Amino acid sequence: MEAINSKLLNWASILDDKTREQAVKTSQLPFIYPHLALMPDAHLGKGATVGSVIPTLHAIIPAAVGVDIGCGMIAVRTQYALKDLPRDRKRLREDIEQAIPLSAGHNNRTVQATAEPRIAELKKLAAKAGFNPAQYVEKWDLQLGSLGSGNHFIEVCADEADAVWLFLHSGSRGIGNKIAQHHIGVAQHAVAKQQIHLPDPDLAYLEEGTSQFERYMAELSWAQHFALLNREEMMDRVSTQFGRWVGGTVQELERVNCHHNFTRQEVHYGKSVWVSRKGAIKAAHGDPGLIPGSMGTSSYVVEGLGNAASLNSSPHGAGREYSRNAARKTFSLDELKKAMRGIEFRASEAFIDEIPAAYKPIDVVMQDAADLVTVRHKLRQLVNVKGN
Repeated sequence: MEAINSKLLNWASILDDKTREQAVKTSQLPFIYPHLALMPDAHLGKGATVGSVIPTLHAIIPAAVGVDIGCGMIAVRTQYALKDLPRDRKRLREDIEQAIPLSAGHNNRTVQATAEPRIAELKKLAAKAGFNPAQYVEKWDLQLGSLGSGNHFIEVCADEADAVWLFLHSGSRGIGNKIAQHHIGVAQHAVAKQQIHLPDPDLAYLEEGTSQFERYMAELSWAQHFALLNREEMMDRVSTQFGRWVGGTVQELERVNCHHNFTRQEVHYGKSVWVSRKGAIKAAHGDPGLIPGSMGTSSYVVEGLGNAASLNSSPHGAGREYSRNAARKTFSLDELKKAMRGIEFRASEAFIDEIPAAYKPIDVVMQDAADLVTVRHKLRQLVNVKGN
């Protein structure tokens, strides 16, 4: 851990100058308390750094939560071992691709039966929160159970004892993005109206006690829950397809479902603060968590150590070293195929920007996080599904 200044602590051994500069700017906002914590996977983001933990007094920065509200991971340990699996993994990948809409603009055509109780729950929560999600996305319910694109994935993995895990990464989809973008705009308007100068317009904030703050918190909470249920819905479908493939029914021996783009109120250093984890997971003592690598590399099931200086947090993944555009210009499909050797995946130029070499080495990230989490399981990928 490195103290960049009195308001910024850094756990990243790999940190470029632009990311460091961005984090310093955020840390100097007057309502940051006690300090901003930069995780090992930190990299440049919109307004606030991805891989940062931002505690604020009486205010919240919507862009510091991120536009994919509630994005996170879910993993299930099954009763199956590697030796129990059929050899034809391509069939499983294709069955999963058929069961779950994969790309950013693809939704379910109808509400699936498994999604009905979850959608009913979300409708009740929206009514209680005093808003209609359809004002953002008319058919938001069809987005529940869809993956999206970018670094979102579905994987079948095996751990160090050859136990088989189902693992996926996704968030609140288009509805969460629309909610986030709306409130980022509201915050920018509020700051401009008060003639407050900020180092970056995307650091615009909402003040506690205002109607805008209360409205954001209500809709933020709903979107976070949408993201959690979205992962559960997809996991149900993955479990069904996996069970058909192996010729049995999946028994869940363990399940972990955790956010890494979210806000919650916590007490740190003697004060109640709003903690926005943008690309970071909560890692209080004993908290279960998931830290995926990039496609083709290891992922980790972890347990929090409750590091006070980190504000009880840990990294959420490998963290980019190359932007998407830079990765597409630098790497080739042949290099991606080589990196994914031995893993069943759909070879496509659309995934070049997700090549492992575009990310920080996950083993370095985990070394940097040694005082934040303890590793319970190390997972290696067998099947990878992504949306383009």
